[in-house]
Amino acid sequence: MKEKFQRFMTGRYGVDDLSKFLLGVAVVLCVLSLFLRSGLLNALVFLALIVLYFRIFSRNFSARSHENSVFLKYKNRVTGFWTGQINLLKQRKDYHIYTCPQCKQKIRIPRGKGKIEITCPKCRNKFIKKS
Repeated sequence: MKEKFQRFMTGRYGVDDLSKFLLGVAVVLCVLSLFLRSGLLNALVFLALIVLYFRIFSRNFSARSHENSVFLKYKNRVTGFWTGQINLLKQRKDYHIYTCPQCKQKIRIPRGKGKIEITCPKCRNKFIKKS
């Protein structure tokens, strides 16, 4: 049985990040529909599963990979922003994050060094701040 399924799947697109996301959306909507008893949520679950199976069993590699790359572009924008914010919060204990008044470049300065002159690595502007 496993070999038959493997032969069937050869030449098909398979699972990618967009498919995993659609599966997650379908599961979340399914759980919500259990509590809210909405026909619209059931229809959205059904639609997400249809799109999911269509993408997995599709033989059009170029279209599916293009859809996945567009999805990844938007996903990386969102996750990249939040990853940067989390890193800034983690570094607040050990570093001050200053912005250059001239070019707005962010500069990381260690805490506890007193009043220091900071040179911007981008525009070479010098300014004095307290660390």
